[in-house]
Amino acid sequence: MKVIGLTGGIAAGKSTVSEILSKLGAEIIDADKIGHQIYLPNTEAWKDIIATFGDDILLPDKTVNRPKLGGIVFNDKAALKKLNQIVHPRMYKKFEEEIEIKRKKNKNKGVIVLDAAILIEANWLPLVDRVWVVVADQDTVIDRLCLRNGFTKEHARSRISSQLSDEERKRYADVVIENNGTMTEVEQRVYEAWKRI
Repeated sequence: MKVIGLTGGIAAGKSTVSEILSKLGAEIIDADKIGHQIYLPNTEAWKDIIATFGDDILLPDKTVNRPKLGGIVFNDKAALKKLNQIVHPRMYKKFEEEIEIKRKKNKNKGVIVLDAAILIEANWLPLVDRVWVVVADQDTVIDRLCLRNGFTKEHARSRISSQLSDEERKRYADVVIENNGTMTEVEQRVYEAWKRI
C-alpha cells in the first residue's frame, strides 16, 4: 500500500487535490483533524502546552484558544519551536497508527494520502513513499486568500512569505500538481499522476 504525502502552501489547492484523490479511492489522513485531536483537553500535549505557555491560553471550556496561542508563537521562533516540539512528535505517532489501521482495513492494497501542509517542515517525510506538491502562482494564491479568508493583499503576502516557498517544496516532490486554472484542469493533472502510481 503506497503512502503519498500531499503538501502545498496556503491556498495552493491542496484540499481540492485531496478531495479528488479521495474520489479516486485514496484513503485520506487529514493532518489538520489529527492536529485538533492532539490539542484536546486532558491529552498529554494539552498538559504540556499549558505547562509551557500557561493556562491563560485556555478558553472557559478548557480547550486551547488556538488563535491566542497562534498570536504568541507566530512571531516568536523560540516559542514556535517549543510548541512544535510538543505537537509534531505526537502527530507523527498518530499518523503511524492511522496508516497501520488503514493498511489492515484495506489488506495493504490501495493508496493512503497524508494531507499535511507542513509535511516537509515537520519532518514527516519518513512516513511517506512519495511526495506530491500542489503549487499555484503567487497572484492566484493572493486572490484566493483575499476572497476566501478576507485577507488584505499585504496580509496574504505576509502569510505566504512565512512558509516554505514552492521552489523549496518542489525539491522534495516526486509529483508537482499545478493549480492555477480550472477545476477540470486540476482534476486532469491529478488523474494523470494517479495513473502513474
